[in-house]
Amino acid sequence: MFNTMTPMRTIYLDHSATTPLDPRVLEAMTPFLSGVHGNPSSIHSFGREARQALELARSTIATVIGAMPGEVVLMSGGTEADNTALWGAMLAGRKKGKNHLLVSAIEHHAVLEPSHALKDLGIEVEEIPVDGFGLVDPEEVRKRIRPSTALVSVMHANNEIGTIQPIGDIARLAHEGGALFHTDAVQSLGKIPLSVSEFGIDLASFSAHKIYGPKGIGALYIRKGTVMEPLLRGGSQETNRRGGTESVALAVGFARALELCQEMLDSEAARQSALREELRQSISSNFTDVLFNGSRDQALPNILSISFDSRKVRIDGDALIMGLDLRGVAVTSGSACTSGTLEPSHVLKAMGRDEKTARATVRFSVGRSTTSDDVATAVEALKEVYRTARSASPA
Repeated sequence: MFNTMTPMRTIYLDHSATTPLDPRVLEAMTPFLSGVHGNPSSIHSFGREARQALELARSTIATVIGAMPGEVVLMSGGTEADNTALWGAMLAGRKKGKNHLLVSAIEHHAVLEPSHALKDLGIEVEEIPVDGFGLVDPEEVRKRIRPSTALVSVMHANNEIGTIQPIGDIARLAHEGGALFHTDAVQSLGKIPLSVSEFGIDLASFSAHKIYGPKGIGALYIRKGTVMEPLLRGGSQETNRRGGTESVALAVGFARALELCQEMLDSEAARQSALREELRQSISSNFTDVLFNGSRDQALPNILSISFDSRKVRIDGDALIMGLDLRGVAVTSGSACTSGTLEPSHVLKAMGRDEKTARATVRFSVGRSTTSDDVATAVEALKEVYRTARSASPA
């Protein structure tokens, strides 16, 4: 017997966790998944064919971010890029007597965890505070830089709340203090303008799967002349900066995804920003006990994070996420890399949210496929879930 029930409509509002692979990206990758199979380090014709495609992809990525091709080092993703930036810069800096690392308090765990691990090697790590909107005040950076500071790491845009940092000003202060500047640009790439040369960036981390590209590929921009210790050793690939055979297909996919993002950067930013504002207005109209997280003006166009104020209502955040999922709306509370942990968001706590409020958080992140109908449906689902979750929570 056939099931004649109408399938539930599903709405994906978690594009900051990952994006679907664009069919045009898959089309560009396909020849390199089977036909062109040579190792790009081999000198025969098969290897040269693969190398040509790899270098064309590298050149495309470099052009979009305002770099030279030789400054783009291909990696497995943003996490490896962040780890390489911190370990590479700090180990090189320690040889010069610089053992002080500055990171913002709301960095992704791919920055915070290696910074904690570096403490075991005697590196002094200091966190830069943020204000109630998640913004780093450049003056706070200036006050903390010292002659022993090797690296300052502040993300371009936060993955949980969308706040965009003044990285140009922070990079300038880092250089004035004799330090390098790294930014985690995983969330901002392909969504807002980014030029590593104009911002004065020394190191920048990127990932393809946040921009409708394949998972398993990212890059680290390393400004020419920057001294780094490699994280992965075992081969001379990537001009001795990252050992391991490169994936040509993934690199081609990354480059094509970035090309497409660049082509529609302005139009999609405007469209998604309008959707985010629709969502914000609708939530404001329907809920009196909600707090909006992050800056409204200095923010990515696609992220809206809300928390239910624990002073007014007690809500189980997990119940909100699961309830929305049961109604066909996919969202999360914050970073996908920390979903399922019992700890409330370190980002929201750094902004001054209390623990119960931080736990009652929903992050919406719209994308290319999102429509106004999706936004309206999501808010209706949230209203239903909120009523259920509130009745189930203790007074």
